[in-house]
Amino acid sequence: MISFGIEFVPRDLYWKTTFYAIQAEKTGFNTLWVTDHFNNRNVYVSLAIVSAYTDKIRFGPGVTNPYMAHPIVTAQAVATLNEISPGRVVCGLGVGDRTTLEMVNMKPSKPLATIRESVKIIREISLGNNLEMEGKIFTVSGAKLNFKPNSRIPIFVGAQGPKMLALAAEIGDGVLINASHPHDIKNAMKHIEEGITRAHKSLVDLEIAAYTSFSIAKENKKAVKAVIPVVAYIIAGCPPPVLEKHGISLETADRIRNAIIRGKWKDAFILITDEMIETFSICGTPEKVVEKISKLINVGTTQVVAGSPIGPNIRKSINMIALEVFPHFKDKEDKDND
Repeated sequence: MISFGIEFVPRDLYWKTTFYAIQAEKTGFNTLWVTDHFNNRNVYVSLAIVSAYTDKIRFGPGVTNPYMAHPIVTAQAVATLNEISPGRVVCGLGVGDRTTLEMVNMKPSKPLATIRESVKIIREISLGNNLEMEGKIFTVSGAKLNFKPNSRIPIFVGAQGPKMLALAAEIGDGVLINASHPHDIKNAMKHIEEGITRAHKSLVDLEIAAYTSFSIAKENKKAVKAVIPVVAYIIAGCPPPVLEKHGISLETADRIRNAIIRGKWKDAFILITDEMIETFSICGTPEKVVEKISKLINVGTTQVVAGSPIGPNIRKSINMIALEVFPHFKDKEDKDND
């Protein structure tokens, strides 16, 4: 069964993000992810406001990281949100955006151990348990919330590389695959299956989300123009093996990253090619978007996340997805259930 998520970056005033969230719920999106970067508005403040104006859509940070915020603080935050909106909260966790972390001299060291221990801390604390843990990265001595959490919160782990994908499948309730290309999702599934085997789980126990850079518009060139900045950020933070697999030199990625860090946006964007856009986004007219989503579903995706920028006009693009994309998949789902 396929579900649809949507990502908002809280750059705009809070009421705009809230308006888009209300629209996303009304038009049929299942999950709402809000990004967590220090240079945008606070993710948990944004989500708390969204929770007050929505009724059923799941929501959570997509994704937060344990380098900028200790996982026990994340556990406190998501448990509090789940008290406000019982059973609707999810938690997306990853190593963070390389470019943003570099801006504050944060280095994502020992990512596998850090994510493994972070998931344990968030899960135990958000369940209301008293945690004693001495790990390689974190030590927690008798930590416990002073309030009783509402319910278990699903934890989704963001991943790209082989080892992180396997770990995400092993310890997570869901995997947020930072990819838009069906070949990347197909390759990721091999590592996800390794993690599932390691944890003695079944594939049906895991939600597999393609967390895509998404841009839809009636005119292809408008969709492309909107997605270029996001693709630039993706390449700037992409692991070398992924870049090499798609024929993108490390030198080019470094040039894009350095231009972004210096605020030389035009220098970064001019390096983005059509091939890069095809590889790192779902972009184009409704027909093109439907075609690419179908390919993602065929290789194992169970949730497609329409990530930033969504389109040149967010409001219009949300409606376009609902009216011209959802029917191709929701109708099929209805028929399959008959």
